[in-house]
Amino acid sequence: MFPIRDHNPSRNPAYATWALIAANVAVFLYSWPLFADERALMAFWGDWALVPGLVTRGQAWHGVVTSMFLHGGLLHLVGNMLFLWIFGDNLEDEMGHARFLGFYLACGVAAAGAHLIADPFSLVPTVGASGAIAGVMGGYLLMFPRARVDVLVIFIIFFRILPVPAWAMLGLWFVLQVFNGTSVDAATGGVAYWAHAGGFVAGLVLALPLWLARGGPGFWSRTHGLPPHPGLTYSPTRIPTVRRRR
Repeated sequence: MFPIRDHNPSRNPAYATWALIAANVAVFLYSWPLFADERALMAFWGDWALVPGLVTRGQAWHGVVTSMFLHGGLLHLVGNMLFLWIFGDNLEDEMGHARFLGFYLACGVAAAGAHLIADPFSLVPTVGASGAIAGVMGGYLLMFPRARVDVLVIFIIFFRILPVPAWAMLGLWFVLQVFNGTSVDAATGGVAYWAHAGGFVAGLVLALPLWLARGGPGFWSRTHGLPPHPGLTYSPTRIPTVRRRR
């Protein structure tokens, strides 16, 4: 399942979300020539990625932050930026630009911490914005559990776009991270599932003060679990062009 977009484009320009996407793309383009030389790429990642075995020895702490802006390939980048684009703008609407940026970075640090706990002595470089974006997804779930998300379902030769509530899509995603984290060898699996799960939980926790400030369950009652502005209804079989409301 691949999320395509939600049904509530943000009310205001999502400057922080755009800036984060731009930063990730810029770093990837800078590193792109290195993908032709594995030794050079690994040296670059060795300097800037998260290497748990080094951090646990008190070295290379900067990788906790810098690794959030590195990606292992074009599809890795595109997938992460799509998730950030879908779920970041509405959360930024509620938090404000600066607060959302701090929230994003804090979730990324928490995700790195979860990965360090799960695999503290690994010398394999870890890269990607997935942990921070998982935090955005966790915050989105808390604030807008009934928001509609269009999901592309691919099953062999069957393709269909279906609108599903955020709690179903994001809840299933989180369960899969935990399941894979407990069943896949961290040293050979290639995906930092516990970083995803840790970032998601951090997002829920860090968004809790905002949710309570908005009234907690009363906020859900007023908004019906949706972003508090007019939404759009899409056909379940196609995605029309969406224009932001002014």
